[in-house]
Amino acid sequence: MAQIQPFRAWRPRPELAPQVASPPYDVLSSEEARQQARGDELTFLHVVKPEIDLPPNTPPHDPRIYAKGAENLQRLCQQGALVREETPALYVYQQRMGEHVQAGLVAGASIDEYEGGAIKKHEHTRPDKEDDRARHIDALGANTGPVFLTYRATAEIDRRVDEIRSTAPTYDFTSPDEIQHTLWVVREPSQIDALREAFAGVPHLYVADGHHRSAAATRVRAARRDANPDHRGDEPYNFFLAVIFPHDQMKILPYNRVVHDLGGLSNEAFRQKVDERFTLAPTSQPAPDRPHCFGLYLAGRWERLTARPGTFLEAHPVASLDAAILQNNLLAPVLGIEDPRRDKRIDFVGGIRGTGELERRCQSGSAAAFALYPTRIEQLMQVADAGEVMPPKSTWFEPKLRSGLIVRSLEG
Repeated sequence: MAQIQPFRAWRPRPELAPQVASPPYDVLSSEEARQQARGDELTFLHVVKPEIDLPPNTPPHDPRIYAKGAENLQRLCQQGALVREETPALYVYQQRMGEHVQAGLVAGASIDEYEGGAIKKHEHTRPDKEDDRARHIDALGANTGPVFLTYRATAEIDRRVDEIRSTAPTYDFTSPDEIQHTLWVVREPSQIDALREAFAGVPHLYVADGHHRSAAATRVRAARRDANPDHRGDEPYNFFLAVIFPHDQMKILPYNRVVHDLGGLSNEAFRQKVDERFTLAPTSQPAPDRPHCFGLYLAGRWERLTARPGTFLEAHPVASLDAAILQNNLLAPVLGIEDPRRDKRIDFVGGIRGTGELERRCQSGSAAAFALYPTRIEQLMQVADAGEVMPPKSTWFEPKLRSGLIVRSLEG
């Protein structure tokens, strides 16, 4: 079952929501966030990227960063930019990007279920990133960025969410990136109970994006539980902030690759080695139109790579992923990029930037770029169901969830 918890959110006054809401912490560099926040005291970047209010040479993970984040959150609350919900509520958060619309439920998700495997993962996490998020959550005493969860869609939940979406929203605005954000507050106890009952019939939730935030929440829970002699199990720190979307509304874009050099190979020698496992053909279409095909940008032109039969296990949930096929058949054996998480010779480019960004990178000095076909959400769930992990940078979800619309306190 999926246990969801209503809570008393801190959220912006409606007229301030467009100004407060910010991109999530991990899509902007510190300098980009500093530039974007300049002259704007209300943007939530001061909370999720608090290093922007300290000298640029402040070391990463300096204690002053987390203290500044807590100070900035308190300031927004004390100024009345953020107000506290009077009673526990759930929230419906809808995003529109062009023709694509997705609507999810904002709730507290159970850390017990996360640790027990009912909330399934598909990525390894890095301890240093977990440390950073855990220190941020603990210092602020709040979840300030939601974890993006999904589940296999059900008609019952769709119906109840659609009923809420038919009413007047609390927020409705378009952010500078042209994404429309609409939010409804669900206060009616009967609606809350009905949604909780409907989710109790969902066997599993899946982490789509936010593995470090969810893992960090478990660390904070463990520390607070151990420090609380009267721990009951229903305290706010036993849950983390999540937005839960049905799987059939998910939009995944490709996560493309750029390599800085060919490992000493000439262009022709590189092509010859690639030809052992892929067919190569000139193309005028940079983005692949089907799985197991790749766009290769090399020496100023695009080519189509198609994985040769027998070079991967089609029935294996991980080995059949395009990111794994490229890694196992080209990046590692041909270019020597064995660990793409740490190898400085490779960069990853979110599909939202388009194939033009791949061309630009190569024209600026990189050796080659690879355009991938997007992973399907069903593949992600198959990997998680098998207890496996996906290759690094396999999925790029759009649109991104805005931070600052809903803040979930751990302090009750």
